[in-house]
This record gives sequence, C-alpha cells and structure tokens, in this order.
Amino acid sequence: MTVQILQFGTTGQLGVELLRQAPGHDVSVTALSRAEADLSDPAACAAKVREARPDVVVIAAAHTAVDLAESETELARAINAVTPGAIAAAAAEVGAAVINVSTDYVFDGDGGAPYPETAATNPLNAYGRTKLEGEGAVAAANPRSLSIRTSWVVSPHGKNFVKTMLRVAAAGNPLKVVDDQSGRPTSAADLAGFILQIAPKLAAAKAGAPLFGLVHFANSGEVTWRDFAIEIFAQALGDQAPEVGGQKTADYVTPARRPLRATMDLSRLEQVYGFTPRHWKEALGDIVAELRAAT
Repeated sequence: MTVQILQFGTTGQLGVELLRQAPGHDVSVTALSRAEADLSDPAACAAKVREARPDVVVIAAAHTAVDLAESETELARAINAVTPGAIAAAAAEVGAAVINVSTDYVFDGDGGAPYPETAATNPLNAYGRTKLEGEGAVAAANPRSLSIRTSWVVSPHGKNFVKTMLRVAAAGNPLKVVDDQSGRPTSAADLAGFILQIAPKLAAAKAGAPLFGLVHFANSGEVTWRDFAIEIFAQALGDQAPEVGGQKTADYVTPARRPLRATMDLSRLEQVYGFTPRHWKEALGDIVAELRAAT
C-alpha cells in the first residue's frame, strides 16, 4: 500500500531532496510550500493536516537562521515549537504519524560528546531552545512521533556551508574558518533517503514502538569547520584550493552562542533502524559532483 505523506516545506535543503527522491519509494507526497502553509500560523497548518488525512506528516521546514533567532525569538518559537506541536496534535486526531526534524544545538557541547539521545540537553541559543521546545511539543501531542536530530546539513541546494565556502573562494577573499568547533556533517540527500525509508514503517507502527521517540542522524566521521572547508576545496578545486586559516570561536563574535562540540552518537540509528550512515567525505563527493555538473 502506498503511504500518503504530507510534507511541510518545499524549498529548503531537506524539502527539495524529499521531493526529488520520493518517486523511488512506495510513497505519495503532497508537499505544502510556505505560501500554502506558513509555519508561523499553527491553526492553518493543523487544518491542512485534518484536511489531507495523511499516513505520515513530515515537518521539513523550520526557522533555521541561528543568529536571527536571537532577535526573532517569538517567530522562531512559533515556527519551531508551537506549530509543530499543533501539527502533531492534528496528526494524532487523524491517525497520522509525525516526523519532526531537530538539531544538535539542543546540546551545549561542554563535554559529554558524542551525545546519545538520552543525554541531558542544555541549548546555548534561541534556535536550540525553540527546537528543543518543538521536540517536547510534538512528543506530548502525538505518541506516534519521531524527532530526528541532525547537524551541519549540506547539499547542492539552498544556503549551506559547502556552497558558501565555494562562493567565498571564487571571490578570491582571504579565508579564515573556525577551527575549535567540531561536529558531523549531514547530507540532506542521505537524511531524505532515511526519512522516506522509515515513513512506511512509522505509518504501520503502533504507539510505544521503538521507532518512535528520538534518533540522531548524521554522516559518520567528525570534523572541525576549518578541516571541513579544506576538504571541500580539495574535492572541488584540487590544485587550485585556497589556503584556509583558522580562528577561534571566541574571536568570531556572533549574536548566537554555538556549542564547541555537539557531536551526536549514532548508535541508535544503526541498532533500532538498521541504518549505517556513510562517511561525510563520501557524501560531500556527491554534492561537489552535482555542483560541478551544474556549472
């Protein structure tokens, strides 16, 4: 039986990849753009769920501007917490499971990494706090829900670190990248593939099944932002790769504080879902190849 998915978000990195890969899975996706369902309006989004009556709802949109969230905290809270809770409640009414996407920024990175799903949370910024509130709201509203924490999402689409680095390098500007923050990059394509793979299982699972709750998803391997940039240039530019200087987080002042090492443990991903993520360097290779083919 084809699983009916209602997807919020069409233009972000994950939304694009979900739509691109859906034809290869036994799912039928109805995707709502911001114009059709604005996540700042919880009642309108909940109404869309009741109207569609899907098997699974995927919340692929969010307020992801980490620094802007410090000054737009109420908007970030509406989009990242209040509306996901309303969507999850409406999904419960119509018997739908929910997949909510969260972040490694729920952790403070102050020791304890790699963090399992059961680790204590302590977000350092408004973005992390609102996403953590969203996890709680979704879980409270719908026992058949899964929040997927992910990190450092990259792809050939939208705004992300890979595209930013290549753009800055093309401009010929000197490069200095933070070298004391480390984590796991995540291919949006790999995350989308995982979501589409587990959606039918979630649709069939009853409340209380181990598939629901929390899971950490990222590519394997850990890297600093600076070393990530160096690898991007090595793969994309080869001998033309620019020098990449390092700088400390303390010297790079931003409105939002960021964790130094919020690296997530991926054991549950393999043990419960049977999914073994590939290394981030391999995933990066696919992104670089697609960007190169598009130029």
